[in-house]
Amino acid sequence: MATKANALRGQAALVTGGSVRVGRALALALAEHGAHVAVHYNTSAREATRVVALIRRRGGAAHAFGANLADDAARIELFRQVNQTLGTVRILINSAARFDPGAFETTTLEEWDANFAVNLQAPFRLAQLMAAQRNGTVRGNIINLTDWRGLRPGADHFAYTLTKAALIKMTEALAYALAPRMRVNALALGAILPPPGADAETIARLIQETPLKQFGSPRDVTNAVIFLLTTGRYITGATIPLEGGRRLVR
Repeated sequence: MATKANALRGQAALVTGGSVRVGRALALALAEHGAHVAVHYNTSAREATRVVALIRRRGGAAHAFGANLADDAARIELFRQVNQTLGTVRILINSAARFDPGAFETTTLEEWDANFAVNLQAPFRLAQLMAAQRNGTVRGNIINLTDWRGLRPGADHFAYTLTKAALIKMTEALAYALAPRMRVNALALGAILPPPGADAETIARLIQETPLKQFGSPRDVTNAVIFLLTTGRYITGATIPLEGGRRLVR
């Protein structure tokens, strides 16, 4: 049986949005299980440097890579740099996302385009680049982080919600297109961490709206990801709800 330290030994893993919050936890967990981690960031260079330093202090391997995922040339260059530094990417975690709050009535076309560029086009392009490695013969795993709103869309966070619903369907389409050499799955997250700067009233409301009456933990996400990458070898095209039952509330 593979031990924790070598379950993913030597596999190059790209984690977008890997410098903060859930992405940071995923970068640390992948390194803990032996992966060589590419920690992507956009504006959080200092945080990415700290994540890399922490992984290395713990005996792991990691490098930081900056890129604006709204720009296609930057996506291509990011993947080229990761290939050049870490070799063939076997694991892609699409964690980076915009989370714009606009309602249907107030969402602008600029906000629409910005959300779709980062939340849907970037995962598509990175999956395309990953699948094309080794003349289209590479084997690996893609995990997309989506949202409970993608399972039960509402009127808030309008453009964001549509990108996450589309990402769920893209997960299924990619799983079919890339089988059997690659598995593609998604996690539909709920309130894993309080929003940055949230006041006590907001936190209480989020807890009240969640049937399990608590926030999740980054550990819940990392456990699910490691399961999908290791034990869950017969799972593909699945979206696992990890949201405390939030999708059940109308």
